[in-house]
Amino acid sequence: MTGSHARWQDTVMPLRIAGLKRDSIGRPIPWFVAPVRGDGDPDFRVASADRMRRAQRHRLCWTCGHRIDKPAGTFVLGPMCGVNRISSEPPSHVACAAYSARVCPFLSRPNMRRRERGLPAHTEPAGVGLMRNPGVTLLWTTTEWDVRPAPGGVLWHFGDPIAVAWMIRGRAARRPEVVAALHAGMPALRQACELDEDPSESRVLLAIAAARLMRYVPHDQPAVTTGRWDVMPVPDFPGDSAEDGQGPL
Repeated sequence: MTGSHARWQDTVMPLRIAGLKRDSIGRPIPWFVAPVRGDGDPDFRVASADRMRRAQRHRLCWTCGHRIDKPAGTFVLGPMCGVNRISSEPPSHVACAAYSARVCPFLSRPNMRRRERGLPAHTEPAGVGLMRNPGVTLLWTTTEWDVRPAPGGVLWHFGDPIAVAWMIRGRAARRPEVVAALHAGMPALRQACELDEDPSESRVLLAIAAARLMRYVPHDQPAVTTGRWDVMPVPDFPGDSAEDGQGPL
């Protein structure tokens, strides 16, 4: 471990993650990453549009590519997606989502900026994304989601959680860290309200949605809550076994 985030070399991998292909330095390549021809390393910033369609059609984990056979899936989100309950990416197994939140540099380091230099040609996900670092990562585990058409593709709309975890630097986030990330992101959503047909109504709905999310912001450590307000430890790869689903499609 380092002082700022969990290194992939030092973090135990779920079995499905350990079975993924590796890049030239040994890192597991997430299933969603667009493959490249030849022997070169793929660019982790570029997601495969074809695999997104397959994940939607066959209920595949966005991270490992195995089928999500259990009722619940986990969305890996920024806090603002928790406000509007919309994601541009499919859910993952809870173990795969927790691993990603621990080791992905952009997700685990709040000061990390998204690199745009040298980005290959690719299709942007649907919706209007916030390119800023979200500050904390939200793991939203739910049994309720549906996929709806949107400009540029589709979006995942999800319902109430059965468990929520907030993470930063590879650990559970504290309440002040979560609140700071929410305050940093809300201005962008308020600005988007001004573009709507009825900005005043949109501002009211936004305030209601933000208050709804605050129900899941922790009061004490660990920063994980369930829909019943139980406190549980940060997910540590529960149910991670080979029998749970078939291999990547």
